[in-house]
Amino acid sequence: MRLTRRDALQFGLTGAAAAALPGMGFAQPIATPTPSLNQLAAAKGMRFGSAVAAGPPHGPPTGGTINNPAYAAVLTGECGLLVPENEMKMYALRPTLDGYRFEAADRLVAFAEQHGLAIRGHNLLWHKPKYFPNWLQSYDFGSRPASAAEKLLVDYVTTVCRHFGDRIRSWDVVNETIDQNTGALRETVLTRHLGDRVIDICFHAAREALPTCQLVYNDYMEWEAYSVRHREGVLRFLEGLRSRNVPIDALGLQSHIGGDADVASATGRPEPKAWHDFLHQVTGLGLDLLVTEFDVNDRGFPSDPAARDRAVADYAKAYLDVTLSFPQVHDVLCWGMVDSVSWLNSPEFRRGGRMLRPCPYDGEYRPKPLRQAIADAIRAAPPRTPRHAPHA
Repeated sequence: MRLTRRDALQFGLTGAAAAALPGMGFAQPIATPTPSLNQLAAAKGMRFGSAVAAGPPHGPPTGGTINNPAYAAVLTGECGLLVPENEMKMYALRPTLDGYRFEAADRLVAFAEQHGLAIRGHNLLWHKPKYFPNWLQSYDFGSRPASAAEKLLVDYVTTVCRHFGDRIRSWDVVNETIDQNTGALRETVLTRHLGDRVIDICFHAAREALPTCQLVYNDYMEWEAYSVRHREGVLRFLEGLRSRNVPIDALGLQSHIGGDADVASATGRPEPKAWHDFLHQVTGLGLDLLVTEFDVNDRGFPSDPAARDRAVADYAKAYLDVTLSFPQVHDVLCWGMVDSVSWLNSPEFRRGGRMLRPCPYDGEYRPKPLRQAIADAIRAAPPRTPRHAPHA
């Protein structure tokens, strides 16, 4: 993925994009198809889930949030686990140096528990400078900057992990630290003082705070041709973590497939064999896999809606067939379930173009061919032994 979603997230645009239906306000809650996507996944030893936003605690329903009854009905009807879009990121949990703000994240966890859903943690360190809270960018690390930076990181990771405790059994510990253009670790105010130890410190602190939690590195390397350098960089990074005995359990595959490029072009075409080989190398390191943020950017697909939906479904099925062929994949999560609330339809990123159709449900909360493609891919996946403790 290039820069799109990350810019949207910084300004809180995800989950708030064009949520109201023309002339109708919000859609009424609907009955989702049966069996649900999570029921299909469970039959294969997996779980299915989605991202969601908390929204305001009071007031009218808002977009892709837990206080929109129609969206909540899709989530509770289809999902077995949820992940917060923004509410557990550092800029949300600690927007200022002098305190933590857990209220929105706590509401999401409470919603999940109320409906019998698991919840993933996303994320402890988004290692990309533009998404650091402002106070961290200008923080005075004093006369012993390495020691101060390590203490700050350990204190933050420990505080957040212990706040949620065993209610969260899987955390994206570090997010997007590999530069997609160079394949190297991103340089930040933290690496200035700690070098590559930034990543190791976060994983060790998370393991110390939550000994039985699944610890994940999450990134947006993709199966399209333009992502080859990114994949190579992530693989080298993971090999380095393993060689240093860093306590990492899994790689999160964001899976924002498609993109702005024509999928038939030299850079935009999918590379199923290269993707399979990459996943084979990752699992060869003893790591599990998760599909953490799945959707399909259909900007480069046919303009006719029916043809586009069919093309998106076929493209998604091909990707999922390769990815789910690995029994190390136990969780599959979409980055939103309904087109109208997708980050891809934020005004910032549509750029005046047509509404995109990246999700399993359309803007009127009706299942689309993409929903069927996900179901078919899960049905076709080989069964796997359900993950057992310590990462259940």
